[in-house]
Amino acid sequence: MAERSERAPFPRRDDQGRIVVLADLLGVALVGVVIGLVALLVIDLGASLVGLGEFGRASGWLAVVLPAWIFVEEFRAWQFGPARVAAALVAAAVGIAAGLLAAGLAASTPPLVSGGLAAAVFAMGYALVWFAGVRWLAGRTS
Repeated sequence: MAERSERAPFPRRDDQGRIVVLADLLGVALVGVVIGLVALLVIDLGASLVGLGEFGRASGWLAVVLPAWIFVEEFRAWQFGPARVAAALVAAAVGIAAGLLAAGLAASTPPLVSGGLAAAVFAMGYALVWFAGVRWLAGRTS
C-alpha cells in the first residue's frame, strides 16, 4: 500500500489569503498567461476557420486576464491602507512599461505573439514589484 503524501496547497497562502511565496505568485501568474494564450489560440483558430479573420491577428494582451484576476485577489487580501495602493500603482506602472517594451521589441511578429510576450512580461514584472513592494511598504507604514 502506498501512502499518500500531504502536499501543501498551491499557491501557499497565509490566514488572510495572501500568497506567501514569491515563486508561487510567479508560477500562478505564468500559468494564467499560458492558459490565456491557449484559450486565445483556440478562439483565434476557430474564428479564422469560419472566415472571421486571419489567424494570429488577435491581441495577445488578452492573455493577461487570469493573472490580473490573481493580482486583484492579492490586492483584496491585504488590509486597507496606503501600502497596498502604492505597491499596486508602482507595480502596474512597471509591469505595463515592461510589457510595452517587450511588445515593441517583438513588433515584427503577429499581434498574438507580441501581445502574448508582453502579457507574460507584464505579469512577471507586476508580480515581482507587487510582492516585494507591498511587504516592504506594509512594514514601513504599520
